[in-house]
Amino acid sequence: GLFFTHQMAVLRESGTRVVIIAGNHDADNKMSRSLRWPDNVKVLASREPESYRMDDIGVVVHGQSFATATVTEDLSQSYPLPLPGMFNIGLLHTCLTGREGHEPYAPCTLAALSAKGYDYWALGHVHTREVLCEQPPVVFPGNLQGRHIRETGPKGCMLVSVDGRGSASLQFEALDVLRWALCKVDATDVTSPESLLDRFASEGLKTVKESQGRPVAMRVEFVGATPLHEKIKNDVTRWTSQVRAAAIECGGGQIWVEKVKFGTAAPARRSVPEEIQGPLAELSGLVRELRDDPASLAELSGQLADLRSKLPVELKDRRDGLALDDVQYLAGVLEEAESLLVGRLLSGGKKS
Repeated sequence: GLFFTHQMAVLRESGTRVVIIAGNHDADNKMSRSLRWPDNVKVLASREPESYRMDDIGVVVHGQSFATATVTEDLSQSYPLPLPGMFNIGLLHTCLTGREGHEPYAPCTLAALSAKGYDYWALGHVHTREVLCEQPPVVFPGNLQGRHIRETGPKGCMLVSVDGRGSASLQFEALDVLRWALCKVDATDVTSPESLLDRFASEGLKTVKESQGRPVAMRVEFVGATPLHEKIKNDVTRWTSQVRAAAIECGGGQIWVEKVKFGTAAPARRSVPEEIQGPLAELSGLVRELRDDPASLAELSGQLADLRSKLPVELKDRRDGLALDDVQYLAGVLEEAESLLVGRLLSGGKKS
């Protein structure tokens, strides 16, 4: 909050006026509510929509702050009609008709916003940049800085230029200081560790160049059918360390590897290897039978329900966590477990 106030003071020195509405996080933050803003900042009211006129430049901003952290009604319904002869901007914190990963705050429709007659709609709440409509522009500019691996790519603001006829043109301006990236490496048919790391280095260098000098927080994911699959699954820790070391070498200190995921597969589905006999063959067969039976996987998922209920929220995320209620996820885990278990037992418990 104090850092943001400082930034507003910097904008004041350049003669920039700022109009703000409070969203769900701001309404829930006592420090944000009590901050004393510089005189170039206007925070719009929460009791009802407020219009802030800037007559010297012919602009008016309509908006309403959140009074509480949870606002579930359509605030835009009560926004005023556009003022004639002015460039009318609507400022709204909303989920629109719903966005994945975001709470359903101040829902509204794109059609209703467009019909309001404003010249531009600046929307907050959703962190992904999206131009929903071009005439009139209805825009989620996204957040200024990616915060985690699900907020990848360039982040910043929309620079809106208005000509004498009131027509707006949009230009994205990247403002982030660190970039999150997903580096997916195709390991198909790769037979040596050196070749696999070379493929990662090549993809990693592309990502660094695209970041235009910014450091990159990178998640690395290996996919594809490779003869190295069994070796990787038998010693994920060592392979992860090799990837991190390769990132330091190829990235010149610009890459930080957030996580390494191995989604590789064996080149072709095989029967139980000839060297696996007796109890090991029976164990491997049982695991494969369970893995290939949807009904058994569903039963296993039910048995794990109690464990899933006790997991921290971040480990329940279907995109990145332990999706214990997803039978396809469980099938993959069983395949990894079978490969790891059989490999360890064949080597006498030693990592290969």
